[in-house]
Amino acid sequence: MALKSFPDQLGNETLLSQPPQRIISLVPSQTELLHDLGLNEEVIGITKFCIHPVGWLKTKTIIGGTKNFWFDVIGELNPNLIIGNKEENYIEGIQELSKKYPVWMSDIKNLSEALAMINSIGNLVGRSESADALIQQINSSFTSVKKMLSKRVLYLIWRNPWMAAASETFIHDMLLRLGLVNCLQSEQRYPVLSSEDITSLDPDIIMLSSEPFPFQEKHIGEIESLCPTAKVILIDGEMFSWYGSRLKLAPAYFNSLSLAE
Repeated sequence: MALKSFPDQLGNETLLSQPPQRIISLVPSQTELLHDLGLNEEVIGITKFCIHPVGWLKTKTIIGGTKNFWFDVIGELNPNLIIGNKEENYIEGIQELSKKYPVWMSDIKNLSEALAMINSIGNLVGRSESADALIQQINSSFTSVKKMLSKRVLYLIWRNPWMAAASETFIHDMLLRLGLVNCLQSEQRYPVLSSEDITSLDPDIIMLSSEPFPFQEKHIGEIESLCPTAKVILIDGEMFSWYGSRLKLAPAYFNSLSLAE
């Protein structure tokens, strides 16, 4: 059977002779996407961070983490497609896998690129109609997003040291779609901040993400002491940073946030 070429979002070509039947996903949001496109038995390996859909962590083979692949386990699975992401995976591991297996990589900084990824993966795995329907659903959902009056926001992703999402990130694009202004316009996508930096930024709103650092109620007071006038809220990081099928749920979640007060 003739090989067909599928370009990825890094400009590489992935060659497949037929829809893959032995897929490994290296990215949680793309694992969930594969499920929502109607795949199940075709997905044979996922990372330990692939918590959606519920149950797959118990039924699929774990191949390590997003930045620590278990090459011996992957070898035993003998995949005919591996799906990864430039930011979430590590280049040395991807290069090693690319020597042996077809690898398709995403590179996503905004909603348009996320929708392009969904379309491409739909074509890649033989689920183009399901992908088209999902894209229409996401586009329709985002038309309902309520704007938040240009409030200045700082989106924290890590503690000790403090780290935040700056421009050129997918999180940044989600903030813009809410009508918010990201305090951080930095060449670094996730810069480290001092406590003094946070105070000097003087944001109107500080968002404490549930991932990758699991911010909780106990951390709110610490942030309020740095910015007494800011509104500090805990937010579901999946809704701001997962760029797969979870996007269909994000607009309703955004609209449920109390940011205007």
